[in-house]
Amino acid sequence: MNQTKSTIAEVIRERRSIKTGYLDEPVPTELVKEILEDAVWAPTHGMREPWRFIYVPSENKEDFVTSLVETFPEERREDRRDYFSKPSSFLIVVMDEDPRQKVWEENFGAVSCLLQNFQLLAWERDLGVVWKTNPHIYEPKVHELLGIQPEEKIVGFIHMGYFEEKPKPKQRTSIDDKFTLYTP
Repeated sequence: MNQTKSTIAEVIRERRSIKTGYLDEPVPTELVKEILEDAVWAPTHGMREPWRFIYVPSENKEDFVTSLVETFPEERREDRRDYFSKPSSFLIVVMDEDPRQKVWEENFGAVSCLLQNFQLLAWERDLGVVWKTNPHIYEPKVHELLGIQPEEKIVGFIHMGYFEEKPKPKQRTSIDDKFTLYTP
């Protein structure tokens, strides 16, 4: 058995969520689309492909942030403006919702796989991302701003941008602490 890690294993272990420290460098729309072209090869039950994307490019970010912070209570707007001004761009990931629990969970699983692919592929291209699920993804005013339909759900805002410093890895729990061997 080969004891060296594959490139995939290395990328999985090295990838980090980049939450701060974005450089003032635009993220090209074409790069995001290229990454998505590969990311959509995630497993998808019944080939439903239950996702769509809203991209806020760097050149439109300021206008978007201005509109977005208006959806927050007045006392939170300045704080939220600062928070949303840090990333270079945003990818909003939207999922088809289904009233059948099994289909809903399969759709969410597929979108989660796609997002993991996106994060790994972005890391490979030196693009930092973090998947955010803050409460605003449930806010009707945000849904209206983004044109989210009643049968859709925002799965998350992907904050992205180029960065200078890689965060240090955080320790993971040993698999021995999470692994049970079934024996009849």
